[in-house]
Amino acid sequence: MSVTAAQGFVAAGCHAGVKRRRYDMALVATEDRAPVAAAAIFTQNKFAAPPVLLDRQRLAANGGRAAAIVVNSGNANAGTGAEGLADADAMTAAAAESLGVDKADVLVCSTGIIGTPLPMDKILAATPKLAKKLSVEGAEDAARGILTTDHKSKEAVVRGSTFTLGGMAKGCGMIAPNMATMLAFLTTDADVTSEEMTKVLRDAADRTFNTLNVDGATSTNDTVILLASARRGRPDLAEFADAVHKLCEDLTYQMARDAEGMTKMVLLRVTGAASDEEARTAAKNIAENNLVKCSWYGGDPYWGRLLGAAGSAGIAFETEKTSVAYGGTIVSRAGTNAPHDSEAVARHMAGEKLDIQVDLGLGSGSAQVIGIDLGPGYIKENSKTS
Repeated sequence: MSVTAAQGFVAAGCHAGVKRRRYDMALVATEDRAPVAAAAIFTQNKFAAPPVLLDRQRLAANGGRAAAIVVNSGNANAGTGAEGLADADAMTAAAAESLGVDKADVLVCSTGIIGTPLPMDKILAATPKLAKKLSVEGAEDAARGILTTDHKSKEAVVRGSTFTLGGMAKGCGMIAPNMATMLAFLTTDADVTSEEMTKVLRDAADRTFNTLNVDGATSTNDTVILLASARRGRPDLAEFADAVHKLCEDLTYQMARDAEGMTKMVLLRVTGAASDEEARTAAKNIAENNLVKCSWYGGDPYWGRLLGAAGSAGIAFETEKTSVAYGGTIVSRAGTNAPHDSEAVARHMAGEKLDIQVDLGLGSGSAQVIGIDLGPGYIKENSKTS
C-alpha cells in the first residue's frame, strides 16, 4: 500500500502514452479531497523545471497545503520555458477539475527527457480516467507510474505508535547529494503542521537522499513532498522525525540498489576531517571520481585512488595522518601500504555492498555518502537517452 498506507489517502497510476508501453502517470490525493498540510523540498539546480517553479509558488502562496499531486514520467517538462510552465499549470487544472478541488491545491511533478514539450493531448485525456481509478489499493500502480529508467518500484512503510508513514520514490540515475533525478512522495496520518514537516523533512533528506551519489549529476526536477491527513492526531514529534528518517533511508537504499548499471553499492565514510563540511566535500569528490568507481566495479581495493580524490578536493589534507579501510580492515596508513589480511579484503570487495572508510586524522569532522560503481551497464543506459 505504501503511499496509501496512512489513513486518508488514495492513489492511482496509468499509461497515458507519454511512454510507449509502461505506466507514465500517477495521482495521489486525499480521500475526501480536502487540502491537508504539505511540505516539500526541491532541487538546488538553478536550471529548475517548470513543475518545480510552480510547486514552489503554490506552497508559498497557500501556506503549505495540498489536496493532490499529479505526476508524469517519460518527459521532464524541463528546458521548455513559458510553454512548460503553462503545461504544468494545465496538468494541475485538469487534475483539479477531475477531483473537484481548487487548482491552487494541486501540485505537479514530471520526470524524464529534458527539452521536449509534454504531449499534453495525451496527458489531459488520461487525467479524468486516472482520477476515476483512485483507491487505497492504487498505490502500486502509482509507484509504477512515476518510474523512468528504474528497474523496479520503490515503496516503503513505517508504523509509529500513533501514526503511519508511507512513501514511494523513483530514481536510479543522475543522483547526487541534494537529491537528483529523484521524486519521492510521502504521506502520514499524523497531525503535524507544514512548518514542522518541513524541518523534519529537511533533516531527514540531509541524512538520506542527500547522501546518495550515483553519478554526480543533479537533476532539474528533484522533489520530495510530504502530506499529512491528521486523521490520527498529534504524534510525539521526536518519534515522528525518527520515522520520517527511517522511511527516507529505506527509499534511499532502494534507489542505490537500483542505480543504472550498478553492481556494487558503497557506503563511504570520511572521518577525521577538519569539519563536517570538509568531510562532505571529500566524500563527494571520492564518490564521483570515475577511477575510484571503476576500481569498485573491478573489486580492487585501490586505496591510492581514494586518497588521490580526497587530496584534490580542496580541503585540509596531510598525507601522513591518513588511513584507509575496506570492510574494517586498514589497508593504508600515512599514505603508504599497511600490512593487512588481503584475503579478508578480497572477500569484502567481492560482495555487492562495500564499506569503506577514509580517515584524514585532522579533526572530528565526518560525513558519509552512498555511492555505486561504474561499469558498462551505466554507459549503455545513458548512451541512448536522446
